[in-house]
Amino acid sequence: MSFDPGVATQAYIDTLSASELALARGYTTGNHWLILVGLAVSALVTWLIVRTGILEKLYAKLPENWPNLRVYVVSTVYSLVSALFTLPYSIYTDWWRETEYGRTSQPLGDYLGQSAIGLVISALFGSLLVIGVYFLIRRTGRFWWAWAGGLVTGFTALTMLLSPALIEPLFNDFEEIPQGEVRDAVLTMSAEAGIPTDRIFMFDGSRQSNNFTANVSGIGSSARIAISDVAMGEASLDEVRAVTGHEIGHYALGHVWRMIGVISAMAIVGFFLTAKTYDWFARKFGTSAGLADVRGVAVLVFVVGLFLTLATPALNAIVRIGEREADAYSLRTVNLPDALSGALIKTAEYRYPLAGPVEEAIFYTHPSVERRIRSAMEWKAANMPEAAKETEAVNEPNPE
Repeated sequence: MSFDPGVATQAYIDTLSASELALARGYTTGNHWLILVGLAVSALVTWLIVRTGILEKLYAKLPENWPNLRVYVVSTVYSLVSALFTLPYSIYTDWWRETEYGRTSQPLGDYLGQSAIGLVISALFGSLLVIGVYFLIRRTGRFWWAWAGGLVTGFTALTMLLSPALIEPLFNDFEEIPQGEVRDAVLTMSAEAGIPTDRIFMFDGSRQSNNFTANVSGIGSSARIAISDVAMGEASLDEVRAVTGHEIGHYALGHVWRMIGVISAMAIVGFFLTAKTYDWFARKFGTSAGLADVRGVAVLVFVVGLFLTLATPALNAIVRIGEREADAYSLRTVNLPDALSGALIKTAEYRYPLAGPVEEAIFYTHPSVERRIRSAMEWKAANMPEAAKETEAVNEPNPE
């Protein structure tokens, strides 16, 4: 009997019960709505900060002859006040809702503690970026947005360089994969791909999330591949190999550098649109602070965030290209289409697997699980001998 990719794909989908699909549908659709709700919350917080005059009063107390100090202090306080105002919403979206859907087992106290660490880091170091943006607005004239985009590029690259060594260890423990066949297989794969074996880690991702995940972080000498203990615990040896092949694909194909370029382009466009619309938004929020005045930082951040949110479908499209390329790399180098499909079906719990093309285009950072499995099965049909297909068929999921 000839191998049918469509039938094989459906067999994987059929391993998910109706209740599991309904849960994934509810969780995924809710995430879509939270994008719109998040914008509304951001607008409300911006309005509250402007109306209370918190930043105006603080600005008046700072020395006039230290403009950069004014920017740093005001932007840092803005970050802290904004986080305080949005704390109930953040708890709902990032902890309570995740707990209700079974996506996390993290205690609330630990969530709040880690959120506080993240806030301090973003407030203290993000304010340095804000200093640079306001400096460029004051000094480079009408094309400040282009210079600011370049600044964001450098800041992003520096953050990615330092993050694996200085930031990520504040939230998770990274260690060598335990001795055994999984470690042997992963290190063999990394060596074959020319990746130093000291750049492959396992981390306690279960601290924050029950999701089946792995990632590539860092650039240059700091780049590394990290696999969550959740994935290590739930996956078979072949599934670990297939997932590792996917992550090695991201690493080997330089997707991190691509993302830096994309972020740079988006920042330039976002700043350009902000330059054209800031005054209108400032009037609507009720502030007279001009574009170059840090007292309007809340409006500036809202406007930039609004345009970046509207650009999400474009960013998602580029990310999906990278995900397809990484899947193809895994299939080409590891040759385990069924193992990759088995790993992918585990992600359907938190990413509805049957999304249509429009929903995927707008909201999905990855191709739908169904689409990715179909690609794996089509690769299998085109590249694996009939005998191998028959052998693997024994291990394919039973829809019963």
